[in-house]
Amino acid sequence: MTRGPLEGIRIADFTFAWAGPYASTLLAYMGAEVIHVESTRRPDHSRMISLTTRRRFSGLNQSPVFNDINMGKLGITIDLTKPKAVELAKRLVKVSDVVAQNMRPGVMERLGLGYEALREVKPDIIYLSSSARGAYGPERFYVGYAPSFAALGGLSHLTGYPDEPPAQMMGEIDLISATTSAFAILVALNHRQRTGEGQHIDLSSSETISVLLGEVLMDYDMNKRVNSRRGNRDDIMAPHNCYRCKGDDKWVSIAISSDEEWKAFCKAIGKPEWIEDERFCDAYSRKRNEEVLDRLIGQWTIDRTHLEVMDILQRVGVAAVPSFNSEELYNDPHLKERGLFTEVYHPDVGKQIVVSPPWKFSATPARIYRRSPLFGEHNNYVFGELLGMSSDEIQRLVEEKVIY
Repeated sequence: MTRGPLEGIRIADFTFAWAGPYASTLLAYMGAEVIHVESTRRPDHSRMISLTTRRRFSGLNQSPVFNDINMGKLGITIDLTKPKAVELAKRLVKVSDVVAQNMRPGVMERLGLGYEALREVKPDIIYLSSSARGAYGPERFYVGYAPSFAALGGLSHLTGYPDEPPAQMMGEIDLISATTSAFAILVALNHRQRTGEGQHIDLSSSETISVLLGEVLMDYDMNKRVNSRRGNRDDIMAPHNCYRCKGDDKWVSIAISSDEEWKAFCKAIGKPEWIEDERFCDAYSRKRNEEVLDRLIGQWTIDRTHLEVMDILQRVGVAAVPSFNSEELYNDPHLKERGLFTEVYHPDVGKQIVVSPPWKFSATPARIYRRSPLFGEHNNYVFGELLGMSSDEIQRLVEEKVIY
């Protein structure tokens, strides 16, 4: 089997945490050779702690967070505070197609590894700079992680319930930024293939969130309306909510978009009289009486499991999907059929169940080619085979703590 559409593409990956590394992992799924750069002075901190769970790990190779987000990569260790290590990094860039980094603007430049410096080494290099607010503008030096991306991007303000504070959104926001980064790199690779030109991608993680809110921004620009939190409700559709079901913390989402769906819903749940009820007889009336409608629907769902509600309503063409927990997702027959989960063996943690690439290609399937790298696992391959250094030279740099 070929290594996918990016076979032959090499990425020098100076990213850390979530938003940066997951971008290059998506490209590794398509066959790119990704070399993740760390150092003993500054290991990727997701190896040591999960910011979402506050869990610490006993060794640099045992973090499921790092291992899940860095599938398919090689790993090397060089101390970029030392000039010899910077030269090694430049040698790696010279044989690479892409550089990815998500440090604060100015850090890579001070190390001598900014875009202009590396363009001298590799004129057609594609260079991704991913940061909180971008490399230019008055907020360029803002430090950021997922919650601040969501807040500054506007999504937190819109997410949650009307009588509660904005939602504190976490890792999923990093993954949105990462997916945007991966797409931008693919576009740049396509451009280079056609023109021979590399380019510098200046990506603002918070702006990757803002672009998802087009209708909200337009509503403010045109109508001066400031949207805010409204839970699971929709501007027009009713019912449109998440309803408690039988069991411990079991829920189902139901959305009805037309009078035809409403009639099918009423018949399916044994309430045909609701069809003629003046409170619910059309979309406008249902929206006006949404509070009482949600209460009545909740009285029906609470006596049934979320799977029963899904089955009853989907059979008549009504959108109804349970809120699945992790175990239910893992055992879901549809997801099993599509191969959402893959088993990977890791020498330090044993068997891992990980999420497979979330898309399908007919001719060049995306897949996990290898597990995540152990700390510094591929130093000999990268410095010896790839860069052509002798074992004595590598050992000398290890002793000098350049390869470290």
